[in-house]
Amino acid sequence: MNRRKLRMGMIGGGKNAFIGAIHRHAMWLDGLIELKCGALNIEPDLAVESGRELFLDEDRTYLNYTDMLNKEAELPADERIDFVTIVTPNFVHFEPAMMALEKGFNVVLEKPMTLTYEQALLLQAKVKETGKRLCLTHTYSGYPMVKQAKAIIKNGDLGKIRKIWVEYPQGWLSRLSEREGNMQAAWRTDPEKSGKSASMGDIGTHAAHLAEYISGLQITELCASLNTVVDGRMLDDDGSVLLRFNNGATGVLLASQVAAGEENALKIRVYGEKGGLEWHQMEPNSLILKWLDNPTQILRAGTNYPNLSSYMTSNCRTPGGHPEGYLEAFANIYKNFANTLLADLSGQTPTEIDIDYPNENDGVRGMAFIENVVNASNSDTKWHPLKL
Repeated sequence: MNRRKLRMGMIGGGKNAFIGAIHRHAMWLDGLIELKCGALNIEPDLAVESGRELFLDEDRTYLNYTDMLNKEAELPADERIDFVTIVTPNFVHFEPAMMALEKGFNVVLEKPMTLTYEQALLLQAKVKETGKRLCLTHTYSGYPMVKQAKAIIKNGDLGKIRKIWVEYPQGWLSRLSEREGNMQAAWRTDPEKSGKSASMGDIGTHAAHLAEYISGLQITELCASLNTVVDGRMLDDDGSVLLRFNNGATGVLLASQVAAGEENALKIRVYGEKGGLEWHQMEPNSLILKWLDNPTQILRAGTNYPNLSSYMTSNCRTPGGHPEGYLEAFANIYKNFANTLLADLSGQTPTEIDIDYPNENDGVRGMAFIENVVNASNSDTKWHPLKL
């Protein structure tokens, strides 16, 4: 196979943007991708300055995404970008993603996929229509021990899954930070920019995706309560959801951004007939296995135990005891997506390991989760089927 680096363009993520820098670190880590162009900020001066700081050619530093996508599409095939990464707030996901697909570009997109569920369905249909690839950056599915947890459950080691607890407490919105100059807080708590939900849209979707990804199950019903704890806030900052899954298992999902003192304490526990497992995002290299008839085990990323999944080992970069974390997990999403595109370009079929990244179908489920949680919270009815 004649391999080359993939050419990437970025929309958003310029100077002083948090998540844009994370994406760039992730895409660079495995040497498969190079950044060739960008529409990096809505302010022209900042867009130009951002392009200069990233050593982009002046003629490929664009002032808006429509110019970027139009002009890139006109370039010769051996110069134009292969895909575009969109790292804008939620309300600027749908239009650039649709235009990118229509222009023939693959897409990497921040989550949640769109501002509304209806937009998510349209984007899913456009992916199918164009035959292009879409990757949604649900970062936590990129951790090696999350992949190991998924493999253990898929192998039947825990038996039939009965119970799933997943929680994501943060404390960064314990004050009315959106009124204190915090731009990240400002757009995330603005319904016109964030959507129907803040806590569930921002971190609850991560928790729901992780529960489905690890267990291999799908949420079918839910009962929800959303709260706006901080006075003056326009959207929820805390919520609890009871879950039912398609195999009869039940679950609990908690997402709060007013858990004062917490950082990013994402945690999941899954229990089956024979035992359970537990994983913590802030201690990501360990996976705890709890058995009904045997002592508790702790598996560690980077070790050479013979029973570890190839999905896990293929997403490790360092030997045991050399911690890998958030950036490496993010990079695993990019690596798998890049290898999938490289296989496409060479006319080959991507491997199952390569296509193990979140896609447009996960995005639709995430938007359906938000929609149904909000509707359930506003309803007097206890249980709501998860409508797709």
